[in-house]
Amino acid sequence: MWRVTTKKKIIPSQSILIEGLPGIGNVGKIVVDYLIEQLEPQKIAHFFSYLLPNTVFVNQENLVELPKIELYYKKINGQDFLFLTGDVQPSEEQASYKFTECVLDQAKKYGCREIITLGGIGLTEAPDKPKVYCTGNNKALIETFTKLGAKDNIYGIVGPIIGVSGLLIGLSQERKIRAATLLAETYNHPMYLGVKEAKETLKLLNKKYELNLNFRPLNKEIKLLDKESGQDPKSPGLKRIKKLKEINYIG
Repeated sequence: MWRVTTKKKIIPSQSILIEGLPGIGNVGKIVVDYLIEQLEPQKIAHFFSYLLPNTVFVNQENLVELPKIELYYKKINGQDFLFLTGDVQPSEEQASYKFTECVLDQAKKYGCREIITLGGIGLTEAPDKPKVYCTGNNKALIETFTKLGAKDNIYGIVGPIIGVSGLLIGLSQERKIRAATLLAETYNHPMYLGVKEAKETLKLLNKKYELNLNFRPLNKEIKLLDKESGQDPKSPGLKRIKKLKEINYIG
């Protein structure tokens, strides 16, 4: 059902998986793509299935390419990290379950002990000071993020967490992997990119895992977007964010 092509032979142990696939405001994808840009991990695998959306993208060379979902690896401060990113995620319910199980199979293979998924909470307008909420399957893990500034009073704030970000923290319980999700408030519009919201999530990850991220490029991008577009979702300024495509997402 899912074909996983391994690029590098590595044997991580006690790894931490951080997932960021397209979703509301594309917050999770922006976060993980920025982590990949900053930390320069190596690509170790990519996923393919006929269950992916039946579409191709036009790249900067004006050629078409199939949608990608990729896994990266990097050792940081003696800790093994896995980063999952992609252009799409499965849109059908059964396909989403099967893909999540495939990801968990790979995570187990790489000795994963902790999973962090990322996403957005859709609001009717873009927030000036977006909050980041945290929930998961392990209270101790959630508490590490709330001590850093995340909100844990999420009941009644968010409904079902749809897609891979939700299923990973649910299905990982059966595999005895602790997991949490960070959900940033963002504007619920299909063309909106939550760059400012992604920064708030990145700040939490940076503190917890001591990633030593450089926020200057992101700050510059935020100022540019604010100046040129006023966060207008139709503004050309939003096209400056790398690797993002127009994607219809289910939640």
